[in-house]
Amino acid sequence: MKKSLGFKKILSAAIILLCLYVNAQAPYGTNKYIDKANLLTTKKIDSATYYLNKGIEFYSAKKDTINLINTLCQLSSLYDNVLDYGKSYDGYWDALILADLSNDDISKARVYQELGWLYLSYRRENESLRYFNMSLKLKKRLFEEKKISRDYLVSNYFAMVNCYRVNDNMTMTKAYLDSCQVSLNKIGPDEKSYYVESEKAYYKAAVGGDYDGAHKLLYDAKMYFQTTEPSYLTVIHFLIAEVYRMEGSIDKSIRHYRESLRFAEMYNRHLGYKHFNYEVLSDIYYSKGDFKEAYHFKKKEQELNEKIFGRRSENNKHLIEIKDKYRLQKEKETTLLKEARIEKLENQKRIGFLQNILMGVVVIFLLLYGLLFFRNLRRKHRMEKEKTNEVMKLKNRELTASALQLIEREEFIIKLKESISKTDEIDIKAINRMVNSFQNSPGGNWEEFEARFTSINQSFYDNIRSKFPNLGPTDLKLCALVKLGFSSKEMSSLLGITMESVHTSRYRLRRKLKLEKGTNLTQFISTI
Repeated sequence: MKKSLGFKKILSAAIILLCLYVNAQAPYGTNKYIDKANLLTTKKIDSATYYLNKGIEFYSAKKDTINLINTLCQLSSLYDNVLDYGKSYDGYWDALILADLSNDDISKARVYQELGWLYLSYRRENESLRYFNMSLKLKKRLFEEKKISRDYLVSNYFAMVNCYRVNDNMTMTKAYLDSCQVSLNKIGPDEKSYYVESEKAYYKAAVGGDYDGAHKLLYDAKMYFQTTEPSYLTVIHFLIAEVYRMEGSIDKSIRHYRESLRFAEMYNRHLGYKHFNYEVLSDIYYSKGDFKEAYHFKKKEQELNEKIFGRRSENNKHLIEIKDKYRLQKEKETTLLKEARIEKLENQKRIGFLQNILMGVVVIFLLLYGLLFFRNLRRKHRMEKEKTNEVMKLKNRELTASALQLIEREEFIIKLKESISKTDEIDIKAINRMVNSFQNSPGGNWEEFEARFTSINQSFYDNIRSKFPNLGPTDLKLCALVKLGFSSKEMSSLLGITMESVHTSRYRLRRKLKLEKGTNLTQFISTI
């Protein structure tokens, strides 16, 4: 019988701590359906449930995964408060599946934490700790990635505090209380959580026997929650009663246990505390010899216990064997993903093969096209160059012929002069003046020649001037005649200078061009 009572106490404590956690967690996303439900939670549970279910329908139709997850979690939290753990499980599993499919790690961490509380309520401590640790590990990573604030870590440490306290492991309870405080200090030097402060109070009384210190912390917490969250006074009065019972102030403890029950009924929240209050009050009245009150609270405890965990209770199905829908869903998803991955790889392989063939054909086509294009381009350039060279040769031949005509004219004039000088019948002076006018104008002959040469060989003059800027006009004339292959005699006649002057000019030109002794002047100029 004592063993059974001990189990009930631990189980009741788990229920209480579950309710405690629901209200001490860090805030998550909200929406219009959640806000409306929160206004009705303490007055009309059915109406709050109705709006949350409407929200689930709405966000499912809209395919709004984030709001759907938040609404499912809020509905499951509501079922936690009214001790309908079966429906709470269903909601959390659905939320977890959605969070996993959408890679929503923040929601996954939240659901892991709440599942830890649900497993704890069914005495599955190992599973409970596993989910708490999964949540904590995920939140630490999210915090390092700056996706969540440090408040979320405090929420998880707080859950671990309660988990270890339920299992009477005060060493680990203290360790996680310290973690809570360290995190709060990092948030700000004056940062304080009255949820954590109330747990510190219980630890002070239970381990250190510091009842005065515990009462002070609980009094501050009570004053805080009176204005911010009156429904949480159910928890605070229960903890105050526990401290009074530890120090032996039984009448004061009874008063606060009853206050805890009153607030639970008033706000319809933290209903798990009703179970534990009934059990403790029954034991206290029995020890005082007030069997009527003892029987009254024992009966209420059994009725509530039967409602939650009895054989005919729907919750008992989850207590005996939790249907881990998430695990089954994950296994199914894993199988489907493997099949889809294999099919995808096969398709990718086929597509890759076809892409390689297509790419090969395209590359070959481009290579052939490029080869033909460049071959045609080179042939076109070659033909244009040959055509240009032919034109240049033709024009240079015409130019040479013109120059030769000029030379012949000069020679004719000279011979005419000699012939006329031998006869006395002609006005020799008049003829000499005419001949001299032709003979003494070689510059005019040259200007005519140079104009035609320049129009044909413009690039020649540009190149030679850029390479040898020190060449003078006479040097340029000589270069042009050398390029056309004129002899020294022909140059002498065309330029109106003696043969010696031509040789002297060629010598000076070689020096300006800095040609070595064995270099042929004509060949050198033809390369420019």
